[in-house]
Amino acid sequence: MNRENKQRLKDLQIAYKRQKYPTIPVDYLTLTKFEDKTANGLTKAITSFIKLNGYQAERINTMGVAREKKRTDGKVIGITWTKSTSTKGSADISATIRGRSVKIEVKVGNDIQSPAQKKYQDDIERAGGVYLIARDFDSFVEWFDEYVKIS
Repeated sequence: MNRENKQRLKDLQIAYKRQKYPTIPVDYLTLTKFEDKTANGLTKAITSFIKLNGYQAERINTMGVAREKKRTDGKVIGITWTKSTSTKGSADISATIRGRSVKIEVKVGNDIQSPAQKKYQDDIERAGGVYLIARDFDSFVEWFDEYVKIS
């Protein structure tokens, strides 16, 4: 994440918190430190950036849940896996920007799309939505600025 984009995200956070907490001095506002070296960090930075710019964004969790299997007396006798009910291959972030559905798949390092993710991308694009693969924060910001300008 370059210095300019990191500062831009910080400035957006400060503006939001100044509006929400007008009586608290800027030096006392707690700010989130963002990074884009991990998938979780990049997802958090992108989601926050979209929201702080006045649009809607949410992280989509497509993972199932591990649940303890218990006897009637409460003793744990194993673990079962409950599958997710979300659409297979769903993107990591679902957003609405300038009135359009935008799905963002976060890929860091050598991570690649699965066949289910490629099918999901095709489904979104055929339906008129926008699908983006984000590999780092700087290229996402570049895409965002261009998208907002032309939409």
